[in-house]
Amino acid sequence: MLVRVPASSANLGPGFDTLAVALNLYVEVSLELSDSFAISSEGFGAGLFDDERHLGAVVASDVLGHRNFTMHVNSAIPLSRGLGSSAALALAAAAAAGAVDPLAIATEVDGHAENAAASLLGGLVVASVDEIDGITARSLRLDPIWRFVVVVPDEELSTAAARRVLPSEVPFSDAVHNLNSMGLLIAGLADHHDFVSSAMNDFLHQPYRRSLLPFAEALLKRLRDAGAVGSCWSGAGSTMLGLVTEQTVAHVAAEATEFLQTHSVPGTVLVLEADRKGLVVL
Repeated sequence: MLVRVPASSANLGPGFDTLAVALNLYVEVSLELSDSFAISSEGFGAGLFDDERHLGAVVASDVLGHRNFTMHVNSAIPLSRGLGSSAALALAAAAAAGAVDPLAIATEVDGHAENAAASLLGGLVVASVDEIDGITARSLRLDPIWRFVVVVPDEELSTAAARRVLPSEVPFSDAVHNLNSMGLLIAGLADHHDFVSSAMNDFLHQPYRRSLLPFAEALLKRLRDAGAVGSCWSGAGSTMLGLVTEQTVAHVAAEATEFLQTHSVPGTVLVLEADRKGLVVL
């Protein structure tokens, strides 16, 4: 079986551990039963763990209950950059192995549900994990006008490292501000006429992560100054994202590229659209 799964960008500013959007970068996983184990890989992560330690192999063997399979992984999703690479790979491997509930498996691997839900369903999603309801994921309306300028530094930033700087408590007023922003963000993503500049304001995670990436605040401002209606960290970083339209995308991408060059930040600027299909069996 050959499965294709899109990348994802989570949080989108105020939607911490709740919102995510699928993006048109993909990981493909093929799996065939065989007499012995073999794995190969290309793209991002190629050759790092072409053995039983590979995340895709671990997930597939857990689903199948054995390692008598041949797997190939081809990923265009940068690793440890806040683009949901682990969730996408776990989801694809679980589906390729015939899992009944690949979302549950990918959520367990990744620790929270929104990245995996976006990769499964495509588009914009809201997701949660609850002791009573379990894993819940719902698709939200996403205006087709939106495009994404995605700035991917060469510098990796693990989710674990990004979470270590977060406080155990936040001020009440910050929590209220985030609720305000998230409501406005959902409305603005659904209809671009309703978007307001404060919709991507975040008070729960981005301010505490500034010290991890000294260039982040200046880059986010540059994206907005260039024409992005909003900008934010993609997941836990190191990728930064600008929300744009067809009219502004070229200029914002050019300004982002110039920023990387001027500030000597190695990296790549990508212009992406939302993936609307999610997980696909090819």
